[in-house]
Amino acid sequence: MNHSPLDEATARSVQDELRARVVLDEPGPPPGTGHVTGVDVAYDDERDVVVAAAVVLDAATLAVVEEVTATGRVEFPYIPGLLAFREIPTVLAALERLTADPGLVVCDGYGLAHPRRFGLASHLGVLTGLPTLGVAKNPFTFTYEQPGPARGDRTPLLDARDGTEVGRALRTQPGVKPVFVSVGHRISLDNACAHTLHLAASYRQPETTRRADSLCRRALAEATGEQKQQACN
Repeated sequence: MNHSPLDEATARSVQDELRARVVLDEPGPPPGTGHVTGVDVAYDDERDVVVAAAVVLDAATLAVVEEVTATGRVEFPYIPGLLAFREIPTVLAALERLTADPGLVVCDGYGLAHPRRFGLASHLGVLTGLPTLGVAKNPFTFTYEQPGPARGDRTPLLDARDGTEVGRALRTQPGVKPVFVSVGHRISLDNACAHTLHLAASYRQPETTRRADSLCRRALAEATGEQKQQACN
């Protein structure tokens, strides 16, 4: 499977093929058990550099078990709905460096809550076989009613085209903006929300996302700083 297709038409064809493999009838692991891994990416668009981070946590304690990064080149243009093709090769490279079992993977982005029903979380889940979910900071192109003010309140995230529920707006902290949870692969939406609440015990974003975001930003600064230094020598 080519993870970096050469053009938009090929990418859409790959999406269509992989989308048919998404598993939606498994509940997924119970919250607080095994490992849970956060993945995130950071870009330097001027240098076409992308860095991916994968941080494995003990799901019960949220302690870090292992963290790795991978650096790659951005080989696919920015096209709405096809963002995963810019990120997948480097994210896969990071996951392959792990020695610990990643368990459940939490993406900073979308799964089924995607115009083509195949966001990064679904894409990554199908390619790896791992259970995955997406937790996003905004609702993308979808609509929702504000959930109640209490932690755990939620409302459906809906596709206005046909009214399909593609995820949930979930309040992880009292009085704080909701996050947007969607199924990636091999997990139910109810369980995806339960995992998100467990992981977001203290902050709006799940601890997986917070740690992966911090790590990939640091790694990008180091990678591009080295490039700048080499360019000056």
